[in-house]
Amino acid sequence: MGEKKDVQEKINLITRNLQEVLGEDKLHSILQERDLNVYWGTATTGKPHIAYFVPMSKIADFLKAGCEVTILFADLHAYLDNMKAPWELLQLRTQYYEHIIKAMLESIGVPTEKLKFVKGTDFQLSREYTLDVYRLSSVVTQHDAKKAGAEVVKQVEHPLLSGLLYPGLQALDEEYLKVDAQFGGIDQRKIFTFAEKCLPALGFAKRIHLMNPMVPGLTGGKMSSSEEESKIDLLDKREDVKKKMKRAFCEPGNVENNGILSFVRHVLFPLHEEFVILRDEKFGGNKTYLEYSKLENDFRDQTIHPGDLKSSVEVVLNNLLDPIRKKFQTPEMQQLIKGAYPTPKKQPKGTTKGPASENYEVIPSRLDIRVGRIVSVENHPDAESLYVEQVDIGEAQLRTVVSGLVPYVAAEDLLNRNVVMLCNLKPQKMRGIESQAMLLCASIEGEKRKVEPLNPPEGSEPGERVFIEGFENGPADDELKPKKKIFEKLQVDFKISDDCTAQWQQKNFMTKLGAVTCKSLKGGSIS
Repeated sequence: MGEKKDVQEKINLITRNLQEVLGEDKLHSILQERDLNVYWGTATTGKPHIAYFVPMSKIADFLKAGCEVTILFADLHAYLDNMKAPWELLQLRTQYYEHIIKAMLESIGVPTEKLKFVKGTDFQLSREYTLDVYRLSSVVTQHDAKKAGAEVVKQVEHPLLSGLLYPGLQALDEEYLKVDAQFGGIDQRKIFTFAEKCLPALGFAKRIHLMNPMVPGLTGGKMSSSEEESKIDLLDKREDVKKKMKRAFCEPGNVENNGILSFVRHVLFPLHEEFVILRDEKFGGNKTYLEYSKLENDFRDQTIHPGDLKSSVEVVLNNLLDPIRKKFQTPEMQQLIKGAYPTPKKQPKGTTKGPASENYEVIPSRLDIRVGRIVSVENHPDAESLYVEQVDIGEAQLRTVVSGLVPYVAAEDLLNRNVVMLCNLKPQKMRGIESQAMLLCASIEGEKRKVEPLNPPEGSEPGERVFIEGFENGPADDELKPKKKIFEKLQVDFKISDDCTAQWQQKNFMTKLGAVTCKSLKGGSIS
C-alpha cells in the first residue's frame, strides 16, 4: 500500500496544474518501476519573461517527484523559426538563456545540480541525427509539417523550408535525449501529436507529453517576448514592474484571461503554498489564502479589489526577480546582454519605414479606456469652469481628473456616477493641477452647447475595460505619445448613433455587460 501511495503522490506532483497529459497509462506504468525521465526545451530567441516561471515551477514539481530532468537550450530551433535568432548571435543568446534560466531556478530554490543542461547543436549536427532528419522527411508531408508548427513557428505567407523542419527536429529530440516524456505549453500540442505519429514510423517509441496552460499576458492575450506591453522582463527594474502591473488588464470580478490571477495560480501557489493579499486595515487588513480556488472565488465576488491583488503580486514578484537582477549587474553579464540583444541600428534619415519599424497601426485597441467611478467632485481653485474629480478606475490609487464640465453638469450629478475614462493620455497640468485621465463625454455644438458624460452599462465596476467591437484583444499603449496624435486620429470617427450608442466608425463602444451610451445627444461627437 505504501509503494502505491508513493507512486500516486509522484503522479499528483507531476500532473498538478497541467492542462493535458497524453500517455497517462504509460506514465503510471513507468512510475511503478522507476522514476520518470523528462525534458523541457526552450528556443533561444527573445528575452525570457516572467511567464517562464510557470515551467520553472513545474520543473520544481518534477524534481520533488524524483524525476530526472533535462533542460534543452534549442539554439538550432531558434534559427530555424524564421531566423528569430540570427546565426551570428546564436551562441551569445544561448549563453544568455543558460545564465537567466539558472538564475530563475535558483531564485525559486531549485537545486540546479540535479538538472542536466544540453544545447541542441551539441547533438543535432551529428551524422546520426542528420540521417534521421532525412529519414523523417521521407515520411512527413509538407501539409503535416506546417500544421504541426502552426501554433509555435512564426506563420508567414511564404514559409521557409527551415520552419517546416522545426517540428520534426523537436520530435527527434525526444529520442536523442533518451527521455520518457516531453513537457511544454499547450501551444505545443500539435507538435506533440505529430511526434507521437512520426517517431513510431522510424522505429522509435512514442513518448508521454505533459502540457501546462498558457498564462495570459498583461493585456489579456498570450504573454510574448515580441509584444512589449504583454510581459514583464526578468530584468525589469522595480519601477518598471510597478508601471506594467498598474497597467495590467485586471477587471473587477473577471477571472477569465486574467494574467495576474494566472500567475498566482501557476507560480506563486506551487512555490509558496499560500498567498497573502496585502491591504489597509480600513479595507479589512491582510488576508492569507491557502487554496487558490478561494482566492479566485473572492476575486470573482469582488471582495478583493484589483489594486490590492496587483500590489500584492508585485511584492512577491520583486522578491523573485531581485536575485536575478543582482546576478546580471556584473560587467560580464551586462556585456553578454549587449552582445546577445544589440540595440537595432537607426535607419538613415529619408529611409522609408517598413511595417516592422512602426509600433503598430492607428487602431482603437491602442486606447486604454476603462469604467471609472467618481468618488469626489470639487471646483478647481483657480478656474471657474473646471471640476477636480477623484476617480476610481480599478487601481490601488484614485486618479485625479480635471474636466471642463462646470457649465454643463452639476457636481451632484457626477458624484458616485460611473463614467468612461481614457486612461493612457500623457498627464497634463490644467491651471496648476495635473489631470491623469480624460472623462469621455458626448457633445452637440449649437447656440447652446450640450454635453453629457458617456454611460457604461448598468452594473459596471471601476476598472472594467471598454473596447470597440472587433478590437477586443489588442494591447493598449502604455502612454499615448502626443506627437503621434493617436487619440486625435481616432477621435474624429467617434460618434453617437441614432439610438444614443457611442461608436467608432459605426462599431459600438462595449464592455463585457453591453454597449456604452449617452442620455440623449443623438448624432453628437465624443471627446
